[in-house]
Amino acid sequence: MRFLGVVSLTSEEMEALRLKNVENLNQMQCAKQMNTSQSTLQRILTSAYQKISEALVEGKAIRITK
Repeated sequence: MRFLGVVSLTSEEMEALRLKNVENLNQMQCAKQMNTSQSTLQRILTSAYQKISEALVEGKAIRITK
């Protein structure tokens, strides 16, 4: 495992993913829960999805940062 590349997700990205994909909230509900705008939430989710896709496709570990 120590030789794997690493992709870092922020805690904000993790929370957005949790609300959207685990709690099944729509983007407006997620944004309200996170006290942000819908457009900011969309940017957070886009970043998170890109990082997760990179980790899956390239076989990298995922680290959650604060």
